[in-house]
Amino acid sequence: MTAELTEVARELLDGPHVAIIATANADGRPQSSVIFVKREGGTVVFSTIKGRLKTRNMLRDPRISLLVLHPEARHYLEIRGTVEITEDPEKVLLHEMYDRYLAGATPPPEPEAERLIVRITPEKLYHWPPVPGAA
Repeated sequence: MTAELTEVARELLDGPHVAIIATANADGRPQSSVIFVKREGGTVVFSTIKGRLKTRNMLRDPRISLLVLHPEARHYLEIRGTVEITEDPEKVLLHEMYDRYLAGATPPPEPEAERLIVRITPEKLYHWPPVPGAA
C-alpha cells in the first residue's frame, strides 16, 4: 500500500535536512548509512554503488526505513517503504546530489563504480511532532 507524502514531508525533503537509510543485513541486524536524498514527486531517490552492503541488502530485501531530520532537530520524518533499483551509467543523479548538497563540487573519480538510482516508494510515514490527519 502506497502512502502519499504529506505537505510537511515534502517541505522537509525539499529543504535542508539530514537523511539516514536503514536496511537489514542477511542475519537480520540493521545497517544504517547517512545519504543524500531528494524528492521526485511522491517518491524519494538516492544514489549508491553496486556492491555496497546497503545495496546488497536492498537487492535481497527491498524493505527500508528512511529517517529525515530537520537540521535543527525541530522535527523528523520516518518513511518506511520499498525500493526499486535502476542503473545510472552516466552518474546523473550523483552529479545532481553534488550540485544540491555540495554547492556543485565535482564528485571524486569512480572509474570502476557502477552507480545505481534507488527509488523509495513510501508505504508508511511517521512524523514527529505528529501531523494532524497523517497516518
